[in-house]
Amino acid sequence: MKRVLALVGIFLLFVLAACGNDGGEQEASGNESNSDSTEKTSISIWHNFAGDDLRAREVRDMIAQFQEEHPDIKVEEEAIPVDGYRQRISTVAAADELPDVFLTYPGSFTDEFQEGELVQPITPLLEEYPEWKEAFLPGALDVYDYDGEIYSAPVAMSSTSYLYYNKQLFEENNLEVPKTWDELMEVIDVFNEQDITPLAMGNQAPWVAQSTTFGAIADRVTGTEWFMNAVAQDGASFTDPIFIEALGYFKQLVDANAFQEGANSIDNTQAEQYFAQGNAAMMINGSWTISSLASSASEDTLANIGVTVVPSIEEGEGRANTITGGPGGGYLLNSKVEGTEKDAALELIYALSNAEAQKRIAESNSMVMYDVDIDKEKVSPLFYEAFNLVREVEFAPVYDLYLSAAAGEAINNGLQEIMLGGDPETVAEKLQKSQAQSIE
Repeated sequence: MKRVLALVGIFLLFVLAACGNDGGEQEASGNESNSDSTEKTSISIWHNFAGDDLRAREVRDMIAQFQEEHPDIKVEEEAIPVDGYRQRISTVAAADELPDVFLTYPGSFTDEFQEGELVQPITPLLEEYPEWKEAFLPGALDVYDYDGEIYSAPVAMSSTSYLYYNKQLFEENNLEVPKTWDELMEVIDVFNEQDITPLAMGNQAPWVAQSTTFGAIADRVTGTEWFMNAVAQDGASFTDPIFIEALGYFKQLVDANAFQEGANSIDNTQAEQYFAQGNAAMMINGSWTISSLASSASEDTLANIGVTVVPSIEEGEGRANTITGGPGGGYLLNSKVEGTEKDAALELIYALSNAEAQKRIAESNSMVMYDVDIDKEKVSPLFYEAFNLVREVEFAPVYDLYLSAAAGEAINNGLQEIMLGGDPETVAEKLQKSQAQSIE
């Protein structure tokens, strides 16, 4: 009964919380060798590295390399676009048809699978390769630790709130990159006067505003401890004045015309290109933007982009020098996989997350939670700057990694509403109701 209820819960919660899917679904099949397929061990893997960015191509190349080096294993691969990935996984989970190995996200997404006994630990793999385990950065494995058993190893660092800025536009307008909220509002006014969009935003899939912008602002206002208490509904509520204040700061950006017109109608990739083309002076976005731009922008364009942290809020309760994020996604092992299939699946997970894989991912201009030295010549100057920056800051929580799925949907949709003129207090009430109901 526990498993059935969990399956139903995953379907109901995650299908609602799924990011908007605006481009249909693509599939990429794994390479097959010419050996007799009846002699092979067959395993399946799903992930969201379907794009043309450097990291996505690198991961697909690693899977192809694994297939080539293991002709006795048939790897059935599906690469699903990011915006539709959660919904696809939630749907097959509800039907008890999960692939053998699949990409997960830390927090509530993984919690559902673990609590429903739909996945099994990879602890034996970490015990087999202790030097691999020890090279993860502090706290990297904690998010996948359930009662002493490790269920995944991160292959990414989820750093979601860098402030990117166009160096030339700041120089031409005699402006300094803002370090405080007041300075940010001042440069927004100047760029608007010059008919330059201050902040690029592509919030068609509504997780963007929450994950990249609001979470960083809110943590500076409320502090992390308050947020975690509100998540647990322990002495804090999302209708508290301090959270209404945090929403108010986001509304200040909206009211100041910080974002381009129609920001809720374009996707994140379009916003990245809008910024890279010099149409916006700034953009608050995650580390994935670095990989995306590295595969699409010229060297001159990349050299003209700087990166820093979101400005501080002096009146706030939180820390100033933070970036929202922490350990990123990793691979989960289906609880039904046994025998030779399990051995093959664990071998694939290791191949995609071992020291060599972490270095390859990092050198594809993507952040990792792993102690790795990268060749400066193999990455863009923008990535190298961000790579060093993130090692000098602390992490703040990404909201939808800790909120329930329903509450995550409430804040995502609520921020879209605020961008269309909605009321912060109404958004707070919906968020509070959703989170309270989820832990009853």
